[in-house]
Amino acid sequence: MTDKASYLFYQSRSPRPFLDYGDGIYLFDESGKRYIDGSSGAMVSNIGHSNPRVLEKMKAQMDRATFGYRLHFRTHPSEGLAAKTVAMTPEGLDRVFFVSGGSEAVESAMKLARQYALTQGQSSRYKVISRFPSYHGCTLGALDLTGYDPLREPFAPMMEGMPKIAAPATYLDRDNLSDEASGLKYAELLRDRILEEGPETVLAFVMEPIGGASTGALVAPDSYYGRVREICDEFGVLLIYDEVMTGAGRTGKFLAAEHWGITPDIVALSKGFGAGYAPLGAIIAGARLVEPVLDAGGFAHGFTYAGNPLACSAGLAVLEEMEEQGLIENAARMGEVLMSELRDLMDRYPFIGDVRGKGLLTAFEFVADRTTMEPLDPKLNAYDRLVELAYERGLIIYSRRTRGGTAGDHFLIAPPLIITQDQIKEMMEILRDALDAFATEVGLPIEVAA
Repeated sequence: MTDKASYLFYQSRSPRPFLDYGDGIYLFDESGKRYIDGSSGAMVSNIGHSNPRVLEKMKAQMDRATFGYRLHFRTHPSEGLAAKTVAMTPEGLDRVFFVSGGSEAVESAMKLARQYALTQGQSSRYKVISRFPSYHGCTLGALDLTGYDPLREPFAPMMEGMPKIAAPATYLDRDNLSDEASGLKYAELLRDRILEEGPETVLAFVMEPIGGASTGALVAPDSYYGRVREICDEFGVLLIYDEVMTGAGRTGKFLAAEHWGITPDIVALSKGFGAGYAPLGAIIAGARLVEPVLDAGGFAHGFTYAGNPLACSAGLAVLEEMEEQGLIENAARMGEVLMSELRDLMDRYPFIGDVRGKGLLTAFEFVADRTTMEPLDPKLNAYDRLVELAYERGLIIYSRRTRGGTAGDHFLIAPPLIITQDQIKEMMEILRDALDAFATEVGLPIEVAA
């Protein structure tokens, strides 16, 4: 039912039914209607819904203690999750700090970077360069790094105004450069901006290794990643990977950084890390950053629920489930199936201008013209309308404006890592039906095979 009085408010007044229960990749409302969770919520439910083994381990912890403040007790779940996390990440990332969500993780990464700089006598370093478009969170510090105008601009007077460089949206370029040259071109924007700001003032560069909500699964050319690492090293700038969305197996590796052999200085994790079973996130860094901060008096930062034993028991169970079921490997395999299905959509729908992603973080983007990549008229509200049409048909997908939040339409398809090939085909049948309905509704062409 949707007509009950509510005292809640969120982003909008969009009516939604009451959730009854979840099972695997499916969610059911109180009327019994079934939905395929084609976006894992907000790219969260990596291992699917209502996993009985995770719930059993959480219940065991609930029977013992649901809260123990980290300054009063160590807990086995937090120690166990930290050890498991370090074991699954690249060598050199061996210290973990727990938080409750992605925005907290990004804030924590910024603060760790700043406090490390202070221990090195580099108090002039405070600027964190990020990309436009991008999304790094909704707290003021994380929002200052975010490049998405509708979310950031209302609060701009309350923030420092951190410097930005262009995200590597090479699919929009018409310069005939090779992939390698394009990647290097965008990486050099970072070097130019560091020099412009003054290297002595630049603390860190934060990036999503694969784009999230603001750029729709954007993958840079391979050359981009190594060159960015080199530039950061050249100027002593810390490299922060925001893997809130890409981490915990989503892209076919535990961290997306592993696709390019990059070891960031700090990694922010959340979303699939707790997989929706409890609010959970973390930053991971190396001892070379953390130990000087602790020696200087400790990390001047923290949250009440950091390291909560119930949340950490859930996170540990989630990672164990990923390993035991081979879900990271399944994400890589099913990602290839999903990408093939999405590319096939371009034959039928001329208004799909690009398909991109890695593993089970994929997206497609609408355009008015594939040659120029001109976006659809923003008045069509395509990014919102297709989501509603899919939802009516029992498929949940995720969308945003592509071009900084004011124009363009992309749609993220990021189902739980447990998805099968047959379930992908079922999901795509619903998506095609929704695309047909959208095209008919707004008068866009459909190419019918002869």
